[in-house]
Amino acid sequence: MELYKFSDSSEQIIEGRVILINKPKGWSSFQIVNKIRHKIKKVKKIKKLKVGHAGTLDPLASGLLIICVGKATKQIYQFQNMTKVYTGIFKFGSTTPSYDLETKPNEKFSYLHLNKKNITENTKQFIGCIEQKPPVFSAIKIKGKRLYEYARAKEKVEINTRKVEIKKFEITSIKLPSVGFRVECGKGTYIRSLANDFGKSLNSGAYLYMLNRVSIGAYGIENALKIDEFEKLI
Repeated sequence: MELYKFSDSSEQIIEGRVILINKPKGWSSFQIVNKIRHKIKKVKKIKKLKVGHAGTLDPLASGLLIICVGKATKQIYQFQNMTKVYTGIFKFGSTTPSYDLETKPNEKFSYLHLNKKNITENTKQFIGCIEQKPPVFSAIKIKGKRLYEYARAKEKVEINTRKVEIKKFEITSIKLPSVGFRVECGKGTYIRSLANDFGKSLNSGAYLYMLNRVSIGAYGIENALKIDEFEKLI
């Protein structure tokens, strides 16, 4: 699918284009989609335009967001099936209900027994096809309601595990309680769940402190535009 060019005509855009955006922390993927749709429609004078993203990034995460415009929205599934690469930081010593900074810590754990050897060795059990339980604070639907709706209403709901694939899981830095990582994974993998499960596997607790998506398939963050850059250039 062809990447969006600012010289594209309205007809070319409707036929289908892809935009690489470097999503900042604090924005939802939905907000980015709305912003781009509004801007393109206004500047290119298009009345109706389909715009969607090819894989959600949580508001607290940053990094590559692939935006599909016009007929390119029919190809979203192709991007969703591509390998994704994330970097970030796990924070040991406590857990949160959302597995990240969206909620406050609810339990504390010791991390004094952790060291480079047991941290790096423990990554091995998470590589390959594994069973993973999605966070209760997520957009997955169960019985017509999204999981985060159950969580915010403090309603209990049974969450089944799902098979996901983690191709690589590397530790990039250790400055306890912070541990830097790089993960290559397939569709449907929750890095927040990985943080929580990784903490448990080390007889401690951990949550996702920072997350950045650096690539989706062959598309890299280095070729992505910041949202304000896109607005200025269009």
